[in-house]
Amino acid sequence: MTTEFVSQPAVSRRILLRGAGGLGLAGLVGAGLSRPAEAAGGIIALVHTQAAGDNGPVDSMISHLKKLCAEKHMTARTIYASDPATYESIFKSLGAAGAKVVVTTFNEVAQPLKAVAPHYPHTKFIQIFADPVHPPIANLATVSYDYYLGCYLSGMFAGRISKTGKIGYIGGMSLPPLNADLNALKAGAMSVNSSAKVSGAFAGSFQDPTKGHEIAAQMYQSGVDYIQTDSAATDTGIIQAATEGADRMVSAISPAQYKLGPKAVCAIVKLDFGLSLETEVDRALAAGWTGGHVSTGLNGGVIDFEMSPVWAKDGPPDLVAKAKQIWPEIEKAKQAIIAGSLKVPFDTKL
Repeated sequence: MTTEFVSQPAVSRRILLRGAGGLGLAGLVGAGLSRPAEAAGGIIALVHTQAAGDNGPVDSMISHLKKLCAEKHMTARTIYASDPATYESIFKSLGAAGAKVVVTTFNEVAQPLKAVAPHYPHTKFIQIFADPVHPPIANLATVSYDYYLGCYLSGMFAGRISKTGKIGYIGGMSLPPLNADLNALKAGAMSVNSSAKVSGAFAGSFQDPTKGHEIAAQMYQSGVDYIQTDSAATDTGIIQAATEGADRMVSAISPAQYKLGPKAVCAIVKLDFGLSLETEVDRALAAGWTGGHVSTGLNGGVIDFEMSPVWAKDGPPDLVAKAKQIWPEIEKAKQAIIAGSLKVPFDTKL
């Protein structure tokens, strides 16, 4: 069973716990699940700070949460925390309600989590896409992703396949990890094509497809023919711009985006947030779990660089043929990164 609701600025524990049309935590009873059954299975909640419907991170996490809870006979709760003023009260309400695991997203929740988690030691909190907490909190796990490694491979691929030698990058915001992604893309491209030119831009939002389209259209018009996205829901506009001209390529983040541009989305630097959520919740439910920091690399299936099978079938034949010719070189580099013989710098300076 899953219920989704959007937090409001004045959200309170009473509001969260009341039945109100089946939306509050206590609304589980109104929806036909008794409190004894709820206690036996337990609640796993996802508090996401970006809206669903992104064909990417949030949709993937919600899907995996539903699947996981169905398998474990637990209750899934998904809460869109649209207002930062509500973060702390939502975490307190879930802790007070006895949620077994609370997963939440991105850097903006760091301070509210640090304030709340120690007061609810029986609830396990997991922060997705986060920096380590110092000092550590026993019931709080933070998860980071070495996405820049996939961006390096994308840069190599772009450096080989681009006809113009002009490569673009569009991120949601200039944050240290995204700065590192841009620099890794540049390093990958330059490693195979010293004359490649890589330009980067940030949309200022992870939820602005219109801005993404505007930036991408300008890049393509300037001669860029390959763009690496790094901007969640903003990606939709970037992909749209790629479909508006011939031989335009985009490397996105999620397999769900293949359908948005069958002839343009040539690859993804995959960050499988859903698989990551499932993995970390499984760990949290196991005996002996303790909080701490988890760094995720290329060898666990969460992060990878993959060619789109849809594009391989429907894309421009000459580019598809070139991509297949290049791919063994990309795979070799990936294995070298995993083995440690190829070092990709984590450079956050622009």
